[in-house]
Amino acid sequence: MGSSTQALLVLTTAPDLEVGRVLARELLDRRLVACISLLPGLESHFRWRGEVQREAEVQLLLKTTPDRLAALEAALAELHPYDLPELLALPVEGGGAAYLAWVAAEVDAGGGPA
Repeated sequence: MGSSTQALLVLTTAPDLEVGRVLARELLDRRLVACISLLPGLESHFRWRGEVQREAEVQLLLKTTPDRLAALEAALAELHPYDLPELLALPVEGGGAAYLAWVAAEVDAGGGPA
């Protein structure tokens, strides 16, 4: 099992699958994430600007490393259509050593395509 400092699971949402796919491609092209899983069919309930809202969304599960988190946050602020996109970074407590090494290699700014 790998160390918790090797990877992060980052959560964000998108308004629909098309936007999720655009975000996924851009973040992959910038090597800010190794992988993004899109989970359509989410219904979010939240308070926004004093009103309770309910929206259909797509959940995005982003796999990255701690050293790419700040750049990932900046990219989401730039690319995301929401005024305040969700960004929750959860430390990975363990995982397959080979998988964690792959995540690290894919987001290495100096690395080339695998």
